[in-house]
Amino acid sequence: MGGVASITGYKSFELGIFKQDDQAVQYIKLAIRKELLTLLDSGLEWVLISGQLGVELWAAEVVFELQEEYPDLKLAILTPFLQQEEKWNDQNKEYYEMILSQADFVDSISKSPYQNPGQFKNRNLLFLHKSQSCIILYDPEREGSPRYFYEEAQRKQEQDPSFMLKTITFDDLQWVVEEAQWG
Repeated sequence: MGGVASITGYKSFELGIFKQDDQAVQYIKLAIRKELLTLLDSGLEWVLISGQLGVELWAAEVVFELQEEYPDLKLAILTPFLQQEEKWNDQNKEYYEMILSQADFVDSISKSPYQNPGQFKNRNLLFLHKSQSCIILYDPEREGSPRYFYEEAQRKQEQDPSFMLKTITFDDLQWVVEEAQWG
């Protein structure tokens, strides 16, 4: 497998999470860690995110933790457009800057600020083009922003059976919670 894995999922507010120290964040990070460890066994080198608040930035934290054991693992942040954090509150901006400062590669796909939803579609297509696998925290039963990425990833998987799409659903998270509680 190896290569590049993109990670995305719900934004924090879509999950009703407004604090970084919310217990739910720990479980989401555990679920992501589990998937990344599986990919690391098959040669994962880069994790690709677009820097959205929520699942993507939590995944970045997991990558930073894993880099202690896997120093060759790298994080790339490719934002869909410039200044995506412009309207975020100061606390979120600070958190974002901290993540960006530790990433191995940071760039913006569109060299202008937000203009239209096409910039998100371009991001989705570029991410799927660049990755051999994708981890997405998304439940088709629960609408949300990851839906479009999920649908594109499903199309890619149909065309390219070697592409690995791993969906983390709310049921999967429930398992992680139970595993963590019962050890």
